[in-house]
Amino acid sequence: MSTFSDYIQVTQNLARYQKMTASDPTIAQATKYYQANIGSIKSADQLVNNTRLFNYVMSAYGLSDMTYAKAMIKKALEEGTSSSSALAYKLNNSKITALVNTFNFSSYGESTTQQTAVTQGVVDKYVMQTLENKQGESNPGVQLALYFRDHAAGISDAYSILADANLLKVVQTAYGISSYSSVQNIDTQAATFDKLLTYSDFKDPKKLDNFLQRFTAQYDFANGQSATGSASGGLTSPSFLLSLQGLKLGGF
Repeated sequence: MSTFSDYIQVTQNLARYQKMTASDPTIAQATKYYQANIGSIKSADQLVNNTRLFNYVMSAYGLSDMTYAKAMIKKALEEGTSSSSALAYKLNNSKITALVNTFNFSSYGESTTQQTAVTQGVVDKYVMQTLENKQGESNPGVQLALYFRDHAAGISDAYSILADANLLKVVQTAYGISSYSSVQNIDTQAATFDKLLTYSDFKDPKKLDNFLQRFTAQYDFANGQSATGSASGGLTSPSFLLSLQGLKLGGF
């Protein structure tokens, strides 16, 4: 199976995959605890000091590798995002910014954890993040494609991509851009993306699918995988790859 066909299999049956993930005993137990206790959290300090809740939230935002940084996350949560000098922006990590926007104690105070984005939105993110991780165990390309699909609506410019390692990996792979280009000046990298991409296209489902088809085909090609089942001879067949080269860059 190709990365694209695996990706399509998941997205066309996404509700079923999400339900299966949510019903996993370990996931269900973690979610039950979160839903039963998050409403009692009234401050950033209480959140970071409740290990089970904090780990759940960090996992939901793809930040499980940063659970050690409690002091930093606490400070970011307390400052919020209303000021351009807030720590959430200084860290230049879109995942942290998204986390702080949801748990915006600076703006909502003790009512923060009563917001729908917290009570249900975080649960949805946790399930989706877990689903992506599980797919990544068998095919990291599928995980990247699902991640990009889930975050595409938030891409407004080149810097939105450059601030997120996963989004950056997808774009670099789709256009055959070396990862070593990341050492270039950030404005130089942004200028390159401006020539290649029309960012508003990521909000168009059809154009987004076309882009992710390009990514998954290039991912398989770069990783020596062969696609099967395509009417045109496979997504990484020579004819398909040649068609990719002929695509107008701005329209994927």
